[in-house]
Amino acid sequence: MEETVRVALDAMGGDNAPAEMVKGALEAVNARENIKVFLVGREEELKACLAGQTYPEGRLVVVPATEVITTEEAPVMAIRRKKDSSIVVAQTMVKRGEADAFISAGSTGAILVGGQLVVGRIRGVERPPLATIIPTAKGVSLLVDSGANVDARASHLVQFARMGSIYMEHVIGINKPRVAIVNVGVEEEKGNALVKETFPLLKACEDLNFTGSIEAREIPHGGADVIVAEGFTGNVILKLYEGLASALVGKIKEGMMSSFRSKMGALLVKPALKKTLKEFDATEYGGAPMLGLNGLVVKTHGNATAKEVRNTIFQCMTFKEQKINDKIQGLFAENVKKPEK
Repeated sequence: MEETVRVALDAMGGDNAPAEMVKGALEAVNARENIKVFLVGREEELKACLAGQTYPEGRLVVVPATEVITTEEAPVMAIRRKKDSSIVVAQTMVKRGEADAFISAGSTGAILVGGQLVVGRIRGVERPPLATIIPTAKGVSLLVDSGANVDARASHLVQFARMGSIYMEHVIGINKPRVAIVNVGVEEEKGNALVKETFPLLKACEDLNFTGSIEAREIPHGGADVIVAEGFTGNVILKLYEGLASALVGKIKEGMMSSFRSKMGALLVKPALKKTLKEFDATEYGGAPMLGLNGLVVKTHGNATAKEVRNTIFQCMTFKEQKINDKIQGLFAENVKKPEK
């Protein structure tokens, strides 16, 4: 029998909370037998969402939390002051071993701060990055860091690459994933000071399949499996990626509805187009995990719907089954200095 994966879901976070959070949790527990979800948030609101719903008894549990952290609040102060917020209560469950993973569509800043202050970093990890799966012409790539650390040192980027490589190999199933650093050209001598310092360090890592620099235009074509950048550059790439995809889909639909002839053509290509667009739908792949913490913390889009919540819960199952945290701990154990006798 498969081991049950316990997920603490911030049911109050995001634009569509709590309704879509609850709906996604219901879909997950009804689809898979080895999932238990803790809905963390305002008890009365969550029970109202569950009223009349059918789900396995004992595998969907409401955990009361009276406070909510908003996106307008300063993350550090909010985490320290709002001890009974849905984010802090849910992350504390992960810290105590009562849950295997935490998911939220709420305040990114609060999630990142809570991940470090509440859940804590794996010993040896300097900066936990956000790792986002992005669709490409060849499948998917991992963008790391996609926004957790807007400033970073070369040693941080090397750690991002090593953790990202583990994730892509064991969660996505890519053998010896190609690792590349975002740059303004492919020549080794190009780039800013950070890239120039990081490049030879990545090149020297025997455990990485480092392929060199990658220009942003090659990312959608699947030029590498692990895309390494500091959080500022990574987040800009991610937001442009999402915005351009949305704009293109809108223009395609507009063009197909522009005339009678185009509408007839749309009927013919609809099945193939639907399949293609699904492959480029980021919500199909779940959320962005913070790599390098003592427990799994996953950030989903602020406008996440039930489908993304459900798929993120499934993503947590793979993360646990493949023992990603154990592999990351093993990776950094050799770099942790032993105390002197």
